[in-house]
Amino acid sequence: MDPLQLAISTAREAGALLLARVDGPLETRQKGARGDLVTASDRASEELIVARLRGAFPNSAILGEEEGVRPGTSDERWIVDPLDGTTNYAHGYPMYCVSIAYERAGEVLAGAIYAPAFDEMFAAEKGAGATRNGAPMAVSHNATLNDALVCTGFVPARYERNGENFARLSHLAQAVRRDGSAALDAAYVACGRFEAFWEFDLKAWDVAAGGLIVREAGGRVSAIDGSTYAVEGGSFLATNGLVHDEMLAALAAP
Repeated sequence: MDPLQLAISTAREAGALLLARVDGPLETRQKGARGDLVTASDRASEELIVARLRGAFPNSAILGEEEGVRPGTSDERWIVDPLDGTTNYAHGYPMYCVSIAYERAGEVLAGAIYAPAFDEMFAAEKGAGATRNGAPMAVSHNATLNDALVCTGFVPARYERNGENFARLSHLAQAVRRDGSAALDAAYVACGRFEAFWEFDLKAWDVAAGGLIVREAGGRVSAIDGSTYAVEGGSFLATNGLVHDEMLAALAAP
């Protein structure tokens, strides 16, 4: 099966599972730092995703947020976040999604991000552009930070890591949001709702699909210090391209 189509169909199926369970008992527990939650739905979603990916690509490795690395015997890897925005999900706040990326020989070639509460599918294949619910999409044309709606994220227990940036951008941008789902925030940059999104301390499953989707929608991604973006790099800045340099300057300010 085509990797992009598999990512799309699997993300949609996992999203339906999450949506069906959101009003039931969630069996929520804290994984690590305060605010880092996991539910039975996270685990059920990942089990479903792994089963579908293994069925179609039995030799691929799979990196999932909940169960870590499942080794493979090829140069292919799937990078999976079965529920990005678990705290939102646990509180019935609809900003959550499923994120699935396909990587070959170290390069992400396809990605899908599905927001089940809104029935929105964001997807991209390298060199083929990005789509929202099957229709082409592109980043916004706002050219200045002063006119920009930007977004960030942080773990509540480590607010100080990003707090000064949050305050600074609140003065420089039109407004700042903090929605609690890095993958969905990147998708919103790609479709033009945000001009920029930045966050520290992210994992590959947070950004693998989103980074590709932003670039294929005409945007720009990098590390927060301006260095080359890497899936496993930690910090992440995604913009419409037009405000990227202004964002880098703002995030570099002492």
